[in-house]
Amino acid sequence: MEARVKIQEAQPAAWKAMYGLETYLASTQVAKTHKELIKIRASQINGCAFCIDMHTKDALKNGESAQRIFLLNAWKEADVFTDEEKVILAIAEEVTLIHQHGLTEETYQKAKDLFGESYIAQLIMVVVSINAWNRIAVSTHLAIPH
Repeated sequence: MEARVKIQEAQPAAWKAMYGLETYLASTQVAKTHKELIKIRASQINGCAFCIDMHTKDALKNGESAQRIFLLNAWKEADVFTDEEKVILAIAEEVTLIHQHGLTEETYQKAKDLFGESYIAQLIMVVVSINAWNRIAVSTHLAIPH
């Protein structure tokens, strides 16, 4: 695939704004493990090889197991994820696939029982951010570094 527009060069203010969101997300209460699970799962759904490559490497560096990464596509059936992680992954999928039925009341209520509204809001912003990055990477043919 031929590379396309480099948004960081064509629209540096927009790129800077995206990194501003990442700076905010780094300061939230969302655990690194939760962030990486969200980023990998959303990137799988969106078919973003660049982001899958980046975030699986980051997850492994942060202590995530290869087994859990391998099972991420089947998280609903896998017993290696906690109840909290399963709710987080449901949020990631439902917000990523917003056109299907959005964040369901069932998932929201489970999240509300486990987390406060502030944490839920932060989780949603992590999902929004990775979906934006996926769309940038896929539409501009961002290549996986070798």
